[in-house]
Amino acid sequence: MGHPVKVLIMGAGGRDFHNFNVVFRSDPDYRVMAFTATQIPGIAGRRYPPELSGPLYPEGIPILPEDDLRRIVEDGGIDLVVLSYSDLTNAELGDRVNRVIASGASFMVLGPKDTMLVPSRPTIAVTAVKTGAGKSTASRAIARELRSRGIRVAPIRHPMAYGDLSRMAVQRFATAGDLERAGLTIEEREEYEQYVRMGIPVFAGVDYARVMAAAELEGDVIMWDGGNNDLPFIRPNYMITVADAMRPGLEASAFPGEANVIDADAVVINKADQAPPGAVDAISENVRRLNPGARITVAESAVVVEEPDALRGRNAIVVEDAPTVTHGGAPYGAGYVAAVKYGATVIDPRPYARGSIADAYRRYPQMGPVLPSMGYSEDQRRDLAETLRAAPADVVVLGTPADISALVEGGKRVIRVGYELKVIDGPTIGELVEEFLKRSGLG
Repeated sequence: MGHPVKVLIMGAGGRDFHNFNVVFRSDPDYRVMAFTATQIPGIAGRRYPPELSGPLYPEGIPILPEDDLRRIVEDGGIDLVVLSYSDLTNAELGDRVNRVIASGASFMVLGPKDTMLVPSRPTIAVTAVKTGAGKSTASRAIARELRSRGIRVAPIRHPMAYGDLSRMAVQRFATAGDLERAGLTIEEREEYEQYVRMGIPVFAGVDYARVMAAAELEGDVIMWDGGNNDLPFIRPNYMITVADAMRPGLEASAFPGEANVIDADAVVINKADQAPPGAVDAISENVRRLNPGARITVAESAVVVEEPDALRGRNAIVVEDAPTVTHGGAPYGAGYVAAVKYGATVIDPRPYARGSIADAYRRYPQMGPVLPSMGYSEDQRRDLAETLRAAPADVVVLGTPADISALVEGGKRVIRVGYELKVIDGPTIGELVEEFLKRSGLG
């Protein structure tokens, strides 16, 4: 037998580790030499620890910057590069293919047959065309619908492996105390808090075979709540893909969002109330072309504001969910919509941006006059707090699901804002859940 195939896994602190665990970790015919990292600040320079990498990798595996891709491939004699992250356009995917083959290596994307775990519980998956489509509103609506039927739902979140990886094999969050003790980033809290506030334990981690096993012990049904626009890690009985009416065309041009549309049982076209003219029809046409059998639901993202009267006539700085307005490509989210709707004057944070926040505006020029809730590290949280302090606003509007009130100083009032899904055409969430339950033998 020849030497093992030398592999480099291109990642962003989530799908990359899952692909390694289920495909490469125990296969001696491959040797994963490194991961590369992008999208998420602070991941590069660390190691995937030996506690998770297994006996073939007693020293763990280095995580290196994707910016050094060509040098890593050439100097390391890499044979195969495996792309293992999401939230790209098809054009950006092509760019990465070209960069890899120009370095001399082969290129691979692993598909569902190789990477989806098989659950023992009925599973419904919620995916998206692109980050910022409003997937969390659909996930919450499905969780409420299942619970209203007396069904215990166990949500499993896509990994956000930003902390101490050796302590993150399996995570379960049921209370605010669980979140505090875990020392989570703002980005992680944005995804977990919504379930904790609903009184529903949520599962996550790095080793998804073990995460799934833990969820199966508590739930009658598993709900895969995907991150970015990634494919599910767990094979679903039913899949709902959320499209963004504010950004028509992505459903046919995003990777792997387009695959999610092709494979969906139902597509929810969200934010119809904020869509440009003709957008919903254009998306529906693309969905029917790509997946003629998919059910199509049209929905609004109804803005929910704690104290709408407190916004009228005030100067407001808006903080939005960071992934939505950075690599997700959206200009703004719920916070900006609410501030404008209820008569606030939105202060542009860019002149007051500090450190990593200023860097984010340069890197993501599509961002509107909103502040991304960057909080992957203590330095970023400090930059966010200093930017909030410097901006001449009376009110801080939190469009992020994470409670970052502790970062707000100087007497500024904090107003929390969110979205809830409101179906205006097509099958209701209840009808889609009913289809899932019948297919799963529970209806």
